[in-house]
Amino acid sequence: MVKIVTFAKVMEKIKKTIPNLLTTGNLVGGILAIVLTLTGGIEYAPWCIFVSAIFDFLDGFVARLLKVQNELGKQLDSLADMVTFGVAPGIMMLTMIHINFQKNSIVSFVNGNLLRTISKDYSQVQPWQEYLMYIALLIPIFALFRLAKFNLDTRQTSSFIGLPTPAMTLFFAVIPLLVINGYESEVDWKIKMASFLINPLFLIISTIILSVLMVTELPLFALKFKGFKWEDNKIRYVFLTIGLILFATLLFWSIPIIIILYLILSLINNNTIHKKNEI
Repeated sequence: MVKIVTFAKVMEKIKKTIPNLLTTGNLVGGILAIVLTLTGGIEYAPWCIFVSAIFDFLDGFVARLLKVQNELGKQLDSLADMVTFGVAPGIMMLTMIHINFQKNSIVSFVNGNLLRTISKDYSQVQPWQEYLMYIALLIPIFALFRLAKFNLDTRQTSSFIGLPTPAMTLFFAVIPLLVINGYESEVDWKIKMASFLINPLFLIISTIILSVLMVTELPLFALKFKGFKWEDNKIRYVFLTIGLILFATLLFWSIPIIIILYLILSLINNNTIHKKNEI
């Protein structure tokens, strides 16, 4: 009898550990993304972010499936998210903004020789341009407040208030892949889009806008299904349908569009709910 109880306790501890191990995978992916960005392998950093995003989804899903949600897991999740969806995209954007003010930065960026480019051409960066890269620090700063608010805000059990940090991170993380794909492509629109995405003005403006959106009191729907009725989930079904079509058609080029679509549909959904409440 004692052995049975002991075995049951061991199994319970293992069950509680599984989600935390997945959260650890999220953290490791974020750390690797930072290291790769700073050592000239920024083209590989997005893949680490994508894997971390999968771990971030799975840790909560598995915790609910095994019924082992606890406060420790919640805190570990936020700490890992701070690295992966706060510091990592901030470092990536800081690096991309910085190299934009150097000679031959696009060619070096595409070839992945990022660290050597910074060392070689650093003297060609104007003082005022050098400081612009620190605008990217808005990303981890605002992510910090976004994650803290999420833990404390009881309104965010079935929806979000402000742009979720994973959505913001996916928007920025995919940029290096699109730039590389665009400049290596012979398709005219991809080359033009790559030039637009790597433009420092776009990087700076998008950094400011998405950072502010993380802490804005903007209700956004979550992909959490309490049931499968059309009436209760039509905004989710519409988003998933359009999103899957876009991804099947454009692959990674669709990700920034899907993030923007998510914001637009949330605004439409908010307006619809507001009108229903007035009736």
